[in-house]
Amino acid sequence: MPIRSPIGKMQILVINSGSSSIKFSFFYAEAGAPRSLFEGEVSGIGGSEPKFGFRDAEGHDIAHEAPGGKARIASMEDAIEFVARAVSGPEVPKVEAIGYRVVHPGALLHEHQRITDRVMMELRRAADFAPLHDPEVVKIIEAMRGRFPAAGHFACFDTVFHETMPPEATAYPLPAEYAERGVRRYGFHGLSCESIVMQLREAAVPFPHRMVIAHLGGGCSVTALVDGRSVDTSMGLTPTGGIVMATRPGDLDPGLVLYLLRQSGNDTDAVEKMLNHSSGLAALSGISGDMREVRDAAEKGDERARLALRIFTRSVKKTIGSYLALTGGLEAVVFAGGIGEHDAASRAEILAGLEPLGISLDAGCNAKKKDGLRRVSMEGSATAVYVVPAEEDLMIARHVARLSRSGS
Repeated sequence: MPIRSPIGKMQILVINSGSSSIKFSFFYAEAGAPRSLFEGEVSGIGGSEPKFGFRDAEGHDIAHEAPGGKARIASMEDAIEFVARAVSGPEVPKVEAIGYRVVHPGALLHEHQRITDRVMMELRRAADFAPLHDPEVVKIIEAMRGRFPAAGHFACFDTVFHETMPPEATAYPLPAEYAERGVRRYGFHGLSCESIVMQLREAAVPFPHRMVIAHLGGGCSVTALVDGRSVDTSMGLTPTGGIVMATRPGDLDPGLVLYLLRQSGNDTDAVEKMLNHSSGLAALSGISGDMREVRDAAEKGDERARLALRIFTRSVKKTIGSYLALTGGLEAVVFAGGIGEHDAASRAEILAGLEPLGISLDAGCNAKKKDGLRRVSMEGSATAVYVVPAEEDLMIARHVARLSRSGS
C-alpha cells in the first residue's frame, strides 16, 4: 500500500543527475529533518548496458522493471521517463514536491528557489557556463514538470553556499564588460559543503572555527571556511578549474588553452571535450579517471599511474596549504566525496608533510572502513581530520521543505 503523509507533511522527490546517470531519492518531510524512504539510480545512460536500482530505506530491492538494453535507455529523456514510472509505482507515496540539483544558476539567480518559466529561461542561458551539466538537468526538469504538473518544482544550486565569498575571491582580472555578463568565480560542491557543516554542527564534536573541506570524487574541489561560511574555493566560473580531477585538468595557464585552440584549428568543441572528458587523472595515467584503477596500476609498478597520484596529491596539498593565509589557521580538514570518503591512501598521501600545521593522522582509524562521520586524526592532533559523507540529497530535501512551507 502507498504511504500517505498526514496533513501538513510533505513527500519530496530529489533528483541528482550526472552526464550519464540519474540518482534519485524520496523523502518524507515533517517538523524535523526529512526522512529517507527510497533511493535509486539509473546509470550507463546511452551505453550498451544501462543499470537501474531502486531500494527502500531498509535496503530492500523494489525495482520491478529492468532496463532492456541500449534501445530502452538511449538518452537522458529515456532515463527520466524510467525514473518517473518508478516513482509512480504503488509502493511509493504521491510526489508532492521535486528538488533538483542544478550545478550552475547563471548570472542572475543567487539562491535556491521555486522553478518558474523565468527560472527555466535563466537555466537555459546558464548552459554557456556549465555545458557539461546544465543542458541535461534542463531536459530533466522540463520532462518532470510535464509528468508531475501538480507538484512544486525547486532548483537547488551548487553555487549558493559560496555566495559568502568576498569580492576579492570572486572577481576575475578581466575587462569589466565580462563581469557584467556574469563572468566570476562561483564555486561548486556547495550542497556537499553545506551538508558537512550541518553534520559537524549536529555532531558531538567541537565545531571548527577554521576548516578546509576537500570534496574529492569524479569532480574535486577544496573549500576554505570560517565559522561554517565559504571564504574561498578552488573551482571558478565552471567546474573544470581548480585541482586535478578524474577527467578534468583543474587550473591551466590561459596561454595553454589558447595554444590548444590554435592546435585544434580553433575547434572550441574539441578542446572543451578534451578538457572535460580526456584530461586529469585519465590523461596522466593513460588508464582511466577512476582512482581505484589508477591506484591498482600504481601498486603494480606503473610509473604513469604513480606520477598521476603524485600530481593529484600535490594539487590538493598545495590548495589546503594556501588557504591558511586566508583563514589565519586551521582547526579541521574534512574529506568527502568518493575518493575523500573511501580512499584511505589518498587521505594519508595528501596529509603527509602537513604535520607542521598541527595534523597528526591516526593510521589505524584512517585505514578502518566505516560509514558516517568519523575522526581519523590522533586525539592530541591540534588540527582534527574528519571523514564526512556528502549528503547532498538530504540538503536538497531540507531546502525544498523550507521553501514549500514559506510559499517561496
